[in-house]
Amino acid sequence: MFRSVLVANRGEIARRVFRACRQLGVRTIAVYSEADRDTPHVRDADDAVEIGPAPARESYLSIDKLLDAARRTSAAAIHPGYGFLSENWRFAQACADAGLTFIGPSPAAIRTMGDKSEAREVMAAAGVPIVPGTSRPVSGADEVTRFAERAGYPLLLKAAKGGGGIGMARVHGPADVAASFAGASRRAQAAFGDGEIYVERFLERPRHVEVQVFGDASGNVVHLHERDCSVQRRHQKLVEESPAPDLPPAVKARLMAAAVTGTRAIGYVNAGTLEFLVEPDGTFYFIEMNTRLQVEHPVTEEVTGLDLVIAQLRVAAGEPLPWRQDDIVQRGAAIECRIYAEDPAKNFLPSPGTVTALTVPEAEGIRVESGVERGTVVSVHYDPLLMKLVARADSRAQAIVRLDGALASCAIEGVRTTIPFLRRVLGHQDFRAGRVHTQMVEQGAFNA
Repeated sequence: MFRSVLVANRGEIARRVFRACRQLGVRTIAVYSEADRDTPHVRDADDAVEIGPAPARESYLSIDKLLDAARRTSAAAIHPGYGFLSENWRFAQACADAGLTFIGPSPAAIRTMGDKSEAREVMAAAGVPIVPGTSRPVSGADEVTRFAERAGYPLLLKAAKGGGGIGMARVHGPADVAASFAGASRRAQAAFGDGEIYVERFLERPRHVEVQVFGDASGNVVHLHERDCSVQRRHQKLVEESPAPDLPPAVKARLMAAAVTGTRAIGYVNAGTLEFLVEPDGTFYFIEMNTRLQVEHPVTEEVTGLDLVIAQLRVAAGEPLPWRQDDIVQRGAAIECRIYAEDPAKNFLPSPGTVTALTVPEAEGIRVESGVERGTVVSVHYDPLLMKLVARADSRAQAIVRLDGALASCAIEGVRTTIPFLRRVLGHQDFRAGRVHTQMVEQGAFNA
């Protein structure tokens, strides 16, 4: 096992990785920007290095500064967390070139799956269903129009070199093509340094179901079952759960098989997630692979009883997978709510400020993953995720009740939060019945 691990991230995910490292007796190293000098993740670590000003491009996105921090602290490995450089193959390669272990997949796997067009081609060649769309990035709005003449509207424009919903644009009809393409390309260029766009058929009311996978250097691959992430806004997930409610066993079996097949096709090592859209009739399509640990990994841990971060560390250190497929069993149900410093009444506008008071729930079956405490400044420079609340119970219905109670007792002052919105989601009759799809927030299903 590594003597020391630097976490190239901040907030709750940095704290989560530090916790796993402590369980293995590994020295922990934090990095932080000037804006994060007094945040909890800095104090949690055994060592900490300031890496630059608040803007992420000058700190958390600076490969040179991160590698310098690793060198100065004699780090043996780097865990990227999620976001920032976690899916940047150049960062993974730079770590390898510097003699550091990147706790994640190979640069080649990250590069292949990070290029959405190439990822679609690889999955299609492996026999994994993909959403009908262009095989390569389109040259401009005229090519989008030609595709629409064959496939029809609506369409979805997507960044070829990035994910997380950034750069996506829905095209309702011919009049929207030019403006939608220009906007999507501009946002993709700003976020990923590449404005290439590809086109898919837009699915009207699908569920978003993803499969957690894990591979090791010996070619062993397992799945850790599914998560439903259908409640989302602007392609960003808000509520995640496992098992996926009312997913027919036959559909689940085909999903698991497709996910393992796709993972093996690229020789994938470490933790990853294949994401699918599932239509009402059970037809499903691969949309992308996240080559990192997911924000929502706790729900998988809660229903399987397994620690994904410890497994990441062990596999990155050269150990084989610690489980066989038959060992991985879902028990009960788990649901996670992401609490953001956002104002749902103002279209989820970020709400920066200082957390002036904080009460965190403590109850049976409740897990809290938090990046803030009283006095923490929620900066305009970073994602406004404050914490995640996870409820586990023997049944989905009981997990919903526990989670709603935890949200009711969670008090955060100084910034507006998504807690009232999340409670409306949990109380909605369609959510309680498991009737969810990706357009529910946009269609106003959970409006006050």
